[in-house]
Amino acid sequence: MTETPRSPNPLVGPQEAGPSRGRRGGQVVLLVAFALLLAGLGFLGNQIRQRADAIEQQIAGLSARTDEAQALSRRALERATAAETAARAAAEGRASAESQTAQARGEADTARKEAETARIQTASALEAVAAAQVEADRVRKQAEAELNRLEAALAQVAETHRTALGLVMTLGSDHLKFEFDKADLRPEDRELLSRVAGILMTSKDYTVSVNGHTDDVGTEEYNQKLSERRAEAVRDYLVKAGLSRDILSVTGHGKKRPLVKATTPEARAKNRRVELGIVNTRIVYPPPASP
Repeated sequence: MTETPRSPNPLVGPQEAGPSRGRRGGQVVLLVAFALLLAGLGFLGNQIRQRADAIEQQIAGLSARTDEAQALSRRALERATAAETAARAAAEGRASAESQTAQARGEADTARKEAETARIQTASALEAVAAAQVEADRVRKQAEAELNRLEAALAQVAETHRTALGLVMTLGSDHLKFEFDKADLRPEDRELLSRVAGILMTSKDYTVSVNGHTDDVGTEEYNQKLSERRAEAVRDYLVKAGLSRDILSVTGHGKKRPLVKATTPEARAKNRRVELGIVNTRIVYPPPASP
């Protein structure tokens, strides 16, 4: 009769020994696998940490380079702004300089035109002055010739001489007698003045000053009035003879300007006189010298 083998574990029957060993084997495998998994996870975590550290370092480096690049960009932007400002200022300066240059050219052109106009005007004025000088010389020569003719004609009537201011015709003593303390004209005196007026009316462009004088007898006040009456008497008769009152002026000098400085009857007779000053108005005479 065949004998049934015994189980090593007296507590475990033959049917229970196989499964128990299988479970323990599976647990071991799981433990090994878990251990391997943990080891793999630790290695993988270490790799990940290293990779993360490397990435962080790269990020830090990139950040530093980014900051540096930003700083460089700002500096470049500042330089670009400064360069643009300088360029704008330079452009404005050039524009201003060009504007000033154009303005200066315009002013220079205007000045040249004005100078040319002034030159032309000056030349024209010089021509006009030269022509006027020629005309003035012609008129002066003509007036001088007329004055010479008038002097020669009047000299045949009464004492006449040339002065710096024109002709002076002395009417007194033998030519025009005024009695002592008188201003009346005698018939022969009127005839003399008529001849003088006739000669003057043949000329033109002249004025006549009638100057009365007295001798030294009497007060200055009385002789002043007497000399004025004598000059007025001559002036009034010349007007009646045909001369215009507008060209005649009257002045009394009293006894201040004696023709002969003496007290004899003859000297006093000569000092009782009237003088006619004849001035050609077309001749420019120099001003009289100061006394």
